[in-house]
Parts: sequence; structure tokens; C-alpha cells
Amino acid sequence: MQIGEAARSVGLETSAIRYYEAHGIVPQPQRTAAGYRDYQEDDVELLQFVRRLRSLELPLDDVREIVSLRTDGHAPCTQVRNALTREATTIDQRIRDLHHLRDELTRLQAAADQIRDDWPTSCVCHLLEPATSS
Repeated sequence: MQIGEAARSVGLETSAIRYYEAHGIVPQPQRTAAGYRDYQEDDVELLQFVRRLRSLELPLDDVREIVSLRTDGHAPCTQVRNALTREATTIDQRIRDLHHLRDELTRLQAAADQIRDDWPTSCVCHLLEPATSS
């Protein structure tokens, strides 16, 4: 099948498939005599696998390594497990950072409700200026 049909069958854009091929994430498919990409069922299954890995937002370097192991006939389970653990840890840290940010925004919002907007002033915004020591 040609690239458009392969893309539709796995839910990717043709540009994504070309990108994955150009960056060594998936191997180049065979070509027809006319030079068109000719995707086989194995190619489509690999593209579905890549799509699943990317839906988990795994970095392209991890996807490349996992796909390489798979296409070389090795089980990539350890690499998948390591990537999932690392990404989950990263997400946990992002969640903590976002909670801190939300707390700071809530604190600033409460402080904003307590002050007047005096203008003109030498400060841009009382809430965002650093506190001065007396």
C-alpha cells in the first residue's frame, strides 16, 4: 500500500511517517518500480507501534531505540519499562511544580484583592515587585 493508505490505516499524517523514516525511527519501506513507498503489513504494524509509543509522549530517542530493538528481533520490554518509569517520574515532578505554581498564583491573587491600584507609581505592579526591607 502507498503512504496515504498506510497513514490512514494507523491514524498518522503522511508527514509524520516521512519524518519517522528520515530520522531513523522506522526503516524505509520498499519502493515500487515507479519509486513510490510500498508498505507491507509488517510496516503498518510497526507504524501502529510507533504511534502507540508516541501517544504515551515517549521521547523520540526512546522510540528509536525501542523500535530498533523490535525490528532487530529483540524484546524491548526493559527499555519500555525504563522509559515509562522515567516519564512517569517526570510527570510527577511536573505535577508537583504545577501545584506550587498554583499555590503561588492563589497567594498573589489573594494579595491583589487586598491592595489598591495606585497610579502613577514607580513600581510596575506591587504584587510582582520584590519586597524591600525597611
